[in-house]
Amino acid sequence: MVSMKLFDSERRVIEAAERLATALGSDPNHTVAAAAMDTAGRIHEAVNVYHFTGGPCAELVVLGAAAAAGAGPLVTIAAAGDQGRGLIPPCGRCRQALLDLHPDVFVAVPTDDGPALRPVRMLLPDTYFFPDADARRIVRFNRRYYEAIATARKTSTVRYEDPIAPGPAIFLFEDDEAPRTLNGTVIGVERLRLDRLTAEQARLDGFTSIDQLKKGLQGHYPGLPSDAEVEFVTFTVEAPDAVQ
Repeated sequence: MVSMKLFDSERRVIEAAERLATALGSDPNHTVAAAAMDTAGRIHEAVNVYHFTGGPCAELVVLGAAAAAGAGPLVTIAAAGDQGRGLIPPCGRCRQALLDLHPDVFVAVPTDDGPALRPVRMLLPDTYFFPDADARRIVRFNRRYYEAIATARKTSTVRYEDPIAPGPAIFLFEDDEAPRTLNGTVIGVERLRLDRLTAEQARLDGFTSIDQLKKGLQGHYPGLPSDAEVEFVTFTVEAPDAVQ
């Protein structure tokens, strides 16, 4: 599985969860901390509530805390255990709740090479989708693409293991000191092999050649196979004065 680069903002989410976990002490009722970031860059924190009747995990409590603060869709979430356990992955119930309520959230998980981010959909392949969740969608972009997208010079993107659904979405520009968003609509998603992308598709993505596009993808997805199945996504955006 190809891992994505962690931005400083995403590292802050992990650090917030780990910092709160170290402050939990020896209370057996609160053993896990979670932190989640919204599209405005705010980080919300919470801890689990252990109880024999099935008290909620920290990830579920932080969803409620974020909702109480008017957060909207969440971008990144991380959980950490007490007693020095560090970053821990979410349980099955939390994965399902995250997928239904925040289908575009990235989840921090521990790996042999350190923390990594996974789209929540990658943590639950072939799963059930709750049809009435009515969740706001997010599409992430690097901050350097803001002007090109806002002025419609860039109207597409190529993604790998980062499922995007057609329909209205918040376009989030990552790794920015003050996170910026645009209201947009995904109008098409075409799945094809990386080596079958065309020069016209590269142009729509804001590149001057197919080789430049592939080089950019390799930089964003280190280790991307040359014959990888990718998604070519086309979109439109509202006028810049509609920025949230």
